[in-house]
Amino acid sequence: MRENSPPVYTRADEAFDCLQTAIVKGELAPGEKIGELELCTRFNLTRGPLREAIGRLESRGLLVRRPHAGVKVVAVSAAELLELYLIRENMEGLAARQAAERMTDSEIADLQSTLDAHEQMIDEAQGQAYYQAEGDYDFHHRIATGSRNTKLAQMLLGDLYYMVRMYRYRLSTSAGRPHRALGEHRRIVEAIAQRDGELAEFLMKRHINAARRNIEKQIQDGVLTI
Repeated sequence: MRENSPPVYTRADEAFDCLQTAIVKGELAPGEKIGELELCTRFNLTRGPLREAIGRLESRGLLVRRPHAGVKVVAVSAAELLELYLIRENMEGLAARQAAERMTDSEIADLQSTLDAHEQMIDEAQGQAYYQAEGDYDFHHRIATGSRNTKLAQMLLGDLYYMVRMYRYRLSTSAGRPHRALGEHRRIVEAIAQRDGELAEFLMKRHINAARRNIEKQIQDGVLTI
């Protein structure tokens, strides 16, 4: 095998990506019980790769296995979700501050280009959704890694990241929210580009606080059921 050859994308990887996307987009809803046969039929998967994918999703905390109850999509209460957003507000605020101090100019330019791609995606969805694939295409993931704070990134990009990501997409579909969120992302990146850590932290905390208030309103209005 040649050195530095790209990793092979397996059927298990395909099954994992398929199921994770379905969970994030709510096609497999929080608390929903899943069965192998149903998933194989629904997503055109085979048993071996599916079982490996389920194991990986369990390790990420997106699926939970209970004795005598089978496997279910993870679910949190409304109170737990609001607590998660409060944690994010403070931790990601710090990440944004440190990203302003530590990201390179080329990384910032690349992040701005990513937001341009996000804008095109939102327009194609007619402003109805703001879906960000995980990793480098995800604004919040990029800020966490750009902080160059290893411990902080580990906390933000562990189980917390995957748990919150399930709800971020669902919440992005509220009227007007995708374009507002994108505008907030752009202002955060502008502050980072100006190396203004204090402003970047303030804007990030305000951005996540706005999302948390949006959650509270949707729960109160009965739009979001948790």
